[in-house]
Amino acid sequence: MDAYLQQALGLQNGLVFILSAAALLGIVLGFVTYSIYFQRKILGWMQLRVGPNRVGPFGLLQTVADVLKLLLKEDIIPKAVDKPLFILAPVIAFTPAFAVLAVMPFTENLHFADIGVGLLYYIAVSGITVLGVIMGGWASNNKWALIGAMRSAAQMISYEIPLVMSVVGVVLMTGSLNLIDIVEKQREMGMWFFIPQFLGFVVFIIAQLAELSRTPFDLTEAESELISGYHVEYSGFRWAFFMLTEYVYIFAMASLTTVLFLGGWLPPFEFLAFIPGIIWFGLKFAFIVFFIFWLQATFPRMRVDQLMQMGWKVLLPVALLNILITAVLKTVL
Repeated sequence: MDAYLQQALGLQNGLVFILSAAALLGIVLGFVTYSIYFQRKILGWMQLRVGPNRVGPFGLLQTVADVLKLLLKEDIIPKAVDKPLFILAPVIAFTPAFAVLAVMPFTENLHFADIGVGLLYYIAVSGITVLGVIMGGWASNNKWALIGAMRSAAQMISYEIPLVMSVVGVVLMTGSLNLIDIVEKQREMGMWFFIPQFLGFVVFIIAQLAELSRTPFDLTEAESELISGYHVEYSGFRWAFFMLTEYVYIFAMASLTTVLFLGGWLPPFEFLAFIPGIIWFGLKFAFIVFFIFWLQATFPRMRVDQLMQMGWKVLLPVALLNILITAVLKTVL
């Protein structure tokens, strides 16, 4: 892919880019479809329920049926909404979620764009999603949707800060914002970064849950208070776009966690290096996804004041402390 990126844009490499993007989109949509099934099975198992088991063998086609139902539902646009913004909001929310995958290295050779500031690109592009959330709440012309959008924006922006701060220690230890370089540094050190950067790792995991609006930080969809928050006026495939955004970000965040703190495609021990790197990446990735779903069955939802206090009074100071400790050790050693 790097060879095509270095060439002038033409018919051949343009076709390669389009087909590659389509293939990645197909993989991501497949992940979303079966991660929802996986989530339902995990919750059923933890809550002593069966979970999906009717549509298809072992219930494997249940999510497919749900997607078809959403696509076939009537597309309702309320009369009083700001129609252009209302239509555009789900697209603005989803596009960055898919765009960040362009710099994600799944193995040393399996990636799309190996740019020197891959981590910075991820952070910058993922922040655009909050505009889609605000746009959807504002355009709905509904006070509950607007309150939900403002609360969602406050949560996402607040937790973006400790999330970014938590990876500064990784950047200091690596000396690079390139995601492949970060994995290679872990190979050189002989340990994954979650060990020397344990404080940063803990802050990153908690902050990413808030960024993803996952339990116990799922206040963006607080149906008991805000009748589903910023997307309350959306239905059918437009509502599905917002849900698709959430699960694509789970794919992206689980991949980023694997690269930054769990050694990416590196095996835990050198004698296991004969196993392909994509297998190791997939196992670590699956563990992170399982962990995210596991918390949904374990923790109750936090109050909004508790959520904001944790972000500003706990996670941010701990992230800054981690940067200080890393900088001092980097200077001394």
